[in-house]
Amino acid sequence: MNEKNKLKSLLEILMVSIKLGFTSFGGPIAHLGYFHDEYIRKRRWMDEESYADLIALCQFLPGPASSQVGIGIGVKRGGVLGGITSFIGFTLPSVVALIIFASLLHTFNLQDAGWIDGLKIVAVVVVAQAVLGMAKKLTPDIQRKTIALIALIVTLLWQTAFTQVAVILIGGAIGFILFRKQTALEKGSKVSHFPVSKKLGTVCLSLFFGLLFVLPVLSNITKLEWLTLFDSFYRSGSLVFGGGHVVLPLLEQEFVPAGWLSEQEFLAGYGAAQAVPGPLFTFAAYIGAVIHGWQGGLLGMIAIFLPAFLLILGTLPFWDALRSNPKIKGVLIGVNAAVVGILISALYSPIWISSISTAMDFALGAVLFSMLYYWKLPPWVIVITGAFGGMLISNVG
Repeated sequence: MNEKNKLKSLLEILMVSIKLGFTSFGGPIAHLGYFHDEYIRKRRWMDEESYADLIALCQFLPGPASSQVGIGIGVKRGGVLGGITSFIGFTLPSVVALIIFASLLHTFNLQDAGWIDGLKIVAVVVVAQAVLGMAKKLTPDIQRKTIALIALIVTLLWQTAFTQVAVILIGGAIGFILFRKQTALEKGSKVSHFPVSKKLGTVCLSLFFGLLFVLPVLSNITKLEWLTLFDSFYRSGSLVFGGGHVVLPLLEQEFVPAGWLSEQEFLAGYGAAQAVPGPLFTFAAYIGAVIHGWQGGLLGMIAIFLPAFLLILGTLPFWDALRSNPKIKGVLIGVNAAVVGILISALYSPIWISSISTAMDFALGAVLFSMLYYWKLPPWVIVITGAFGGMLISNVG
């Protein structure tokens, strides 16, 4: 491919991904549906089998699965630059929106507005829906339900960032013991056609683990505030299995107890993040912007998504060997069950106890949950209704 065709391909990737960035509401599963419609059905950038294979890989990895799938499609279409371009287009709209919201939050003291309280209740509803959906899929038997229960109890009683990581590791160890004889993923799909060499993959994986261990050390030695922020975001993006909703407790434990932002500001931003399209991980841009303006927002976005980039580029060349190993699949089964327990814990604290304080709050939450879970209304409808309901409750109160 000559330079002119490469540039044309990158511009095409950018335009299509920006369109998806403005229109992809509804969370990671919905994002994959939008991707399938635009990239696979309409444009045929990838065949159905390869797309399913890429989704399987991204579900195996920690981090934002839908964003990683988008990066992978970009890599397939335009190499590493195509992956970067796809990521920028899909992520930028929500990043800009949340940075602007963070600025307005302080300028106009929005954290005390009634509609912000409504958005907090929206957060309760969205996480509750995630809990039900994931529990049904990821804890179908008594063993996995027990793993989830243990994870719930431990993360509720010891609410630290280290606890989250320990629970995930323990869940993986239990999964290895209980489910290591599971049937391996079907062979036949190939990912070697992605233009990523094993050398580049090795470099990316080395960089991923190197930063994970080196950044905390450098942060403690230098005491540089920006490096500490980068480290907190990077670790949060590195240790999340289960998607954007699971990053919530990690970010809350990293930034609220340390005094970077108040719990009120944290939950207001989480509610606002439900109102914008694109990946929930862009919530990091809001946190960074609250702390250090738009520069902090960009830092948060880069730091929390960097692990996703390094992992997807690092594992594409080696995925066939991993996916054919039933022991690896057993670890993943245990990790996913633990994620369900972490989600339930996050639903209670900090989300529920900081959002539902009156009977009217609960009533609004019940209405919003019914709209989302039973009536299957679009998420943006739930967000608008929640904000309006929060204003009504504040006026009545």
